[in-house]
Amino acid sequence: MNFRQNQPIYLQIAEYVCEQILLKKWKLGDKVMSIRDIAVVMEVNPNTVQRAYDFLQQRNIITNKRGVGYFTEEDAMERILTFRKEQFMDNELPVFFRNLYLLDIDVKELKNQYDQFVKDNFKNK
Repeated sequence: MNFRQNQPIYLQIAEYVCEQILLKKWKLGDKVMSIRDIAVVMEVNPNTVQRAYDFLQQRNIITNKRGVGYFTEEDAMERILTFRKEQFMDNELPVFFRNLYLLDIDVKELKNQYDQFVKDNFKNK
């Protein structure tokens, strides 16, 4: 996985897990990838994945069943949406708005691009 330089890797792994749940690739209440497996797939140290899983546990998005593994919480979707929206509004949206202003991009033009993006990338919604 290619990690962004401006954000800690463990947070990017947490975002990945949240994205899998939001895309319904990982179902609510189901077991998630083990720390070792996700570390191998993402080519990171298992301690980094552990930190991401601890972060998600603190937000009640996943839970650890000792000796069995990690599972998504039944109500994780609402928590993920709240967490991700806060992150987006605080960190990404101001930069996005600044670029819209500097590049003189009209909101109507943006709406058309957004609609096409959704159509091309999320056909099953």
